[in-house]
Amino acid sequence: MAADEMAAGSLPGSSSLPERARAGLQAARAGAGGAALGVFSLRIAAAGCAYLAQVLMARMMGGEEYGVFATVWVWIAILGHTATLGLAQGASRFLPVERARGHLDAVRGYLVGGALVSAAGGLALALAGLAVAEIQHDILDSLYGGPILVAVVVVPLFAFQDYLEGVARSQGWPMLAIAPPYLLRQGLIMAGMVGAVLFGAPAHAWVAIACTLVATGIAATVQGVVLLARLRRHLPAGPRTYRWKIWLTACLPIAAGELATSAFGFVDVVLLGFLAPPASVGLYFAATRIQQFVVFVAYAASAATAPRFAAARAEGDEAGLAHLVRAQARWTFLGTVLVGLGVIVAAPLLLGLFGSDFHDSLPVLAILVAGGVTASLFGPGEDILMMLGGERLCVAITLAVLALAVLLCLVLIPWLGITGAALAMAGATVLRGLAMAAGARAVHGIATPAFPLPSLSRGGGAA
Repeated sequence: MAADEMAAGSLPGSSSLPERARAGLQAARAGAGGAALGVFSLRIAAAGCAYLAQVLMARMMGGEEYGVFATVWVWIAILGHTATLGLAQGASRFLPVERARGHLDAVRGYLVGGALVSAAGGLALALAGLAVAEIQHDILDSLYGGPILVAVVVVPLFAFQDYLEGVARSQGWPMLAIAPPYLLRQGLIMAGMVGAVLFGAPAHAWVAIACTLVATGIAATVQGVVLLARLRRHLPAGPRTYRWKIWLTACLPIAAGELATSAFGFVDVVLLGFLAPPASVGLYFAATRIQQFVVFVAYAASAATAPRFAAARAEGDEAGLAHLVRAQARWTFLGTVLVGLGVIVAAPLLLGLFGSDFHDSLPVLAILVAGGVTASLFGPGEDILMMLGGERLCVAITLAVLALAVLLCLVLIPWLGITGAALAMAGATVLRGLAMAAGARAVHGIATPAFPLPSLSRGGGAA
């Protein structure tokens, strides 16, 4: 969002707000465009690092081992994002509001309690993974056995770092939120794999997951130390209040939504793991890694503006909220189109670096990019529902579209292979974006590009 656009105009109906609150909110809105651009730039750099890491893995391991690595990594991401019980995502909703209301004891309680719950959730999932691995001996005897055993240890660290990212985002520190998990961690994975092979380790999937374990531990430690130092400068010491009923009432549906969202993002890879050989999974996963450059546009906008949605509603600034939504939608769509076109032009080169066989992924990449660009037309409906209330509807939409995606994948993958998986996910992605925009209008009356006319519900006069 352009900074001058975000700062333009007065705030109707805000004359009753304290001057300091109004000035703070206007400054936040004015800085949203710069924050989004900074986040986007960092995410592009991180995506480049991740892309190089994936190219390196594919080149070193070969198609089959790379496919195994891709499948196990997907499960790490799904379980790790879920283990925080939604408190990582809920931080962007509760911490800005509690701080705006002066409830610093609740802020301190959320910070400490969320960290403990995230660590415990990760440990619980790790133990459950060990139990499953022990019961399903055929899994341990397959190519997936070693990587799965190592991945069980990665999950708690991944979950804890996911919580740290959520806290950093809630405080308006997107660089601290993004750089450690998406740049430092990826760089360490790449360096670790190269070093391991140079010192004689086999270029197998379990070695790559072991490198992921070490890299996640280091990156989480660095992020935690820096985050704690910043929090101590901005948050005075004092008592802590734990509002578990309020937090978990909202965050558990968010956790379900996060699980559904993670599953939605990876269901194609998961089902390919069951329905296709590992080499085909590797071909498809390579295309999804390049397609992530397109997705990062929306991620950057969300990281910069989602907490501001909650803060604007808490301050009663409905006009400012509507302005943020319109600006985010406009710039997200334009950025997604530009990045998508760039990815398609560079696709032959980007895929070729994985190996000559990976050129077969070009149709898959084109389909996935087209789905992402089309979905960006509908604006930040998901952020509106998650930040302002409506998380249950958001979860319901995601679960419904997830079920549809599974059905489409089960029908199209046996018929069209990896192209069928891409068609299924592109269609489901577009439908999900449309449904989120409709839900945001129905619940909050906030105009989005898909539904430009507000309803008469709360916030309906803010468009």
